[in-house]
Amino acid sequence: MNDQSQAITADSVGAIAPRNDTPRDDKLSALIADFAGANAGYYQRSFAYITEAPGYRLTVNPLAGLLSPVWFGARGLWSWFLAFLIVETFAYIQLARGLIGDLGREQRERAESIAATLETRRQQIEEATRNNSSSLDALQRAAESLEVALADALQKAEAASADTLTFIALGLFLLLGAKAAAACSANWALERQFTRWRSDRSLDKGLSWPRAAVAAVIFSGVAGLSALRFAQPDQMPVLLDFPTDKAWRIGVGDWIKDGFDWAKTAGSEFFNTITLGIRSLLDGLETVFVGTPWPVIILVVGMLAWLSAGPRVAIFTVAALAYLGVLGFWEKAMTTISLLGAAAMVSITLGIPLGIFCARRPKVYAFVRPVLDFMQSMPSFVYLIPVIAFFGAGKPAAIVATLIFGSPPVIRFTVLGLQQVPHAAREAAMAFGATNGYLLFKVDLPLAARTIMAGVNQTILLSLAMVVVASLIGAKGLGEDVLEALQYASEGQGILAGLAILFCALILDRIVAGNRT
Repeated sequence: MNDQSQAITADSVGAIAPRNDTPRDDKLSALIADFAGANAGYYQRSFAYITEAPGYRLTVNPLAGLLSPVWFGARGLWSWFLAFLIVETFAYIQLARGLIGDLGREQRERAESIAATLETRRQQIEEATRNNSSSLDALQRAAESLEVALADALQKAEAASADTLTFIALGLFLLLGAKAAAACSANWALERQFTRWRSDRSLDKGLSWPRAAVAAVIFSGVAGLSALRFAQPDQMPVLLDFPTDKAWRIGVGDWIKDGFDWAKTAGSEFFNTITLGIRSLLDGLETVFVGTPWPVIILVVGMLAWLSAGPRVAIFTVAALAYLGVLGFWEKAMTTISLLGAAAMVSITLGIPLGIFCARRPKVYAFVRPVLDFMQSMPSFVYLIPVIAFFGAGKPAAIVATLIFGSPPVIRFTVLGLQQVPHAAREAAMAFGATNGYLLFKVDLPLAARTIMAGVNQTILLSLAMVVVASLIGAKGLGEDVLEALQYASEGQGILAGLAILFCALILDRIVAGNRT
């Protein structure tokens, strides 16, 4: 039998699919019948035809094309439901704008505003003419400009009103295209769902009327409200602005402020202790990097780069450090490295043990992970608000903000590295009587070292990315030059300072990565 001679059968309203007369395995047929529910025979033949060859094979389901999003929802194919919901909603918006929309409304409102302003200017011109005022010429020029703008707005309003057929045609094209795509992809998508269902029986199956009702309500609400919003925005003003009361936001903001004030008062000694510890660490690092003679820094860092990553990286490191010195960025670069070093040392010192703890306790990590997501997704500028409230402006506050922003990678990568340690290696060590300490330091950490170092690398680079933000709260360094360049529109100085930050990042990245070439 060949495909050209296959017969045609129909779903409940005439779904079209080729008939496949090849005998099917009884067990598979029973599974398809259990999965499909209504019209099981049709879907048995459709799935058989689709699976005869790899990839997509065309079948047409008019019922899916007619109902599109509702059909996919009724069948539990919610991702397809969402895709066709978006496309058809956009199509209905275009149809509504073309059929009942006022396309020239915005331009007419603009014309009315210009006409009111023009009338005011004409009155001022009459007054100036009576008083022989020196501002008469300026008022006349302004009136002429307004007349030109008024004519332009009226012309655009007429042109927009004439685009009705364009919107209708676009809407029909999108709607028919979506319906055709739904009809041609429905059986193929359902067959893929059936394949997944065979291994996971918790997935939706059958044609569910409750799911169909939910899909219909969602589709009607989304498409109807969207079309009404864009076609007749004045009919339901509630759709334009979310109903709210600004007093709620003010009240919550005051409550949060009172909480910060209480925390500052109650925890003043705690925050002062942290500030003192950070300042002591920073002073020590600044003594090393800023106070040490520059030839010594270049020699030591160059040798470190050579030992870690090879001669080519060492040459690049020396050249980059020379760039910092020749263009006058040396002291600020060393200050930036000191800030970075303090933040990175605290992040790594706290992050790796926390990652080890979380890797062996999934329940703890389930609690810590949302906190890490919050720390990484929150805009960096927002960190400055509580940091300044608790630590004031200056370098310690900048280090705390950098610490919050840069800590998540080392924690995540430590957990990931330890979770990827082969279980067979751990079992072998335990079979020879390895203690927990031996297992951690001689098996787990060595095998996870590469992943953990990738997390350390990411933490250092993210900390360096905070230098410009840190300069907003009084931290010195290269970020200060970038901020000044932004304030005074000094493109050249800003680019040079940005390259200095880039070279610092590249040096640290190559040394920490340690890929010797």
